[in-house]
Amino acid sequence: MKLNKEQIEAKDDSERVLFINSLSGFKSANLVGTANDEKQSNLAIVSSVVHLGANPALLGMVMRPHSVPRGTLENIINTGVYTLNHVNTDIYQQAHQTSARYPEDISEFNEVGLNEQWEEGFAAPFVKESHIKLGMKLREKHHLAINGTEFLIGEIISIEVPDELVSEDGFISLEKANTVAVSSLDTYHSTQLLGHLSYAKTDRDLSFLDREG
Repeated sequence: MKLNKEQIEAKDDSERVLFINSLSGFKSANLVGTANDEKQSNLAIVSSVVHLGANPALLGMVMRPHSVPRGTLENIINTGVYTLNHVNTDIYQQAHQTSARYPEDISEFNEVGLNEQWEEGFAAPFVKESHIKLGMKLREKHHLAINGTEFLIGEIISIEVPDELVSEDGFISLEKANTVAVSSLDTYHSTQLLGHLSYAKTDRDLSFLDREG
């Protein structure tokens, strides 16, 4: 199949959305936990989280256009904090269900059967059932005029991850955490480790690293 711009735009809307969303490959699946000033919680699945830097520890996230009420985006802007919680094989169906359009006064936590985990001094809930949990502080918000989306830059200010998932060199085993990946809008994948490779240099061959020893 080869398509030009006109052929892409001629596709049926629903088909085009699934098709184009598949092209970026496997993406991370995260649950974004937020709350309003009255501690009314909100939970939403996103697949747009990207690494921006390690010092400071920054993650970017694309949010859909703010043309209609967006509880997650509004809570982040109002409180300045949110959580990112890895979706794992035990909760991926509940996580997907959070994409349904519940009324603003209804907590997705309650509707999908996930539990809020509150930490003292932090105004957004974590997902208790998630194995890797990040507390985030909003640092920048950028409106993307090309399609009306919002690009949020957050700093990681807290991390909760089981000790047994972290190797001596700092690598986190997402396989051991049962973290899942998502493709397109509705398809979830477990992963299989192929190998840890050495730092690439021009004067030496690649070798496999042993992080289990």
